Amino acid sequence: MPNFEFVKSSYSSGNGECVEVATNIPATVAVRDSKDPHGPVLMFSPEAWGAFHSALTTGEFDH
Repeated sequence: MPNFEFVKSSYSSGNGECVEVATNIPATVAVRDSKDPHGPVLMFSPEAWGAFHSALTTGEFDH
């Protein structure tokens, strides 16, 4: 696996439900759960991440 440099997302809340994002690998945005740094990593293309992030911020997934 690439050597991702994860940083805590500025959108993470202070209640322990945090995600970390890495953008240091070209053409890849990697996301992981900060509580499980050795767990699974989701990898997106920058375009797919942008679409996903936009859907989150506009409430597309809210019920």
